[in-house]
Amino acid sequence: MVTRNKVEEPIIRPDCRTRRGLELIADQWTMLVIVALRGETRRFSQLHGHIQGISKKMLTQTLRGLERNGLVKRVVYPVIPPMVEYSLTPLGRTLIEPIWALREWSEQYIEEVEQKRADYDQVDRTTLQDQIITLVQQRGEISH
Repeated sequence: MVTRNKVEEPIIRPDCRTRRGLELIADQWTMLVIVALRGETRRFSQLHGHIQGISKKMLTQTLRGLERNGLVKRVVYPVIPPMVEYSLTPLGRTLIEPIWALREWSEQYIEEVEQKRADYDQVDRTTLQDQIITLVQQRGEISH
């Protein structure tokens, strides 16, 4: 009896709804902009001041992407100088609860994650690498 390896379909395909949904919010700034707009309408300068570390260029790009995806509404008032306000659309507001759940998880566990990361980074990996090199060299000597 011959057993053939079954080719399994990828579990998370590129067209998976979950993957496509995560791609909407998984960059560094999108969720922070959504949180900043959570309960109110804000002008660009207010958003920029509210989200420390974001450049004006990145805020502009993030807002454009959110507007394109129907998550943020942009209103331009015909005054001089022009006044622009941003707010979450009803669709954008549906993201608040899952983002808030992630925020709560972060508040509870991020210090533990950071400690695990620090512990991992402090492990002396050179010893293991040296052991592997020695084994490879020994195998090379045996085979010759």
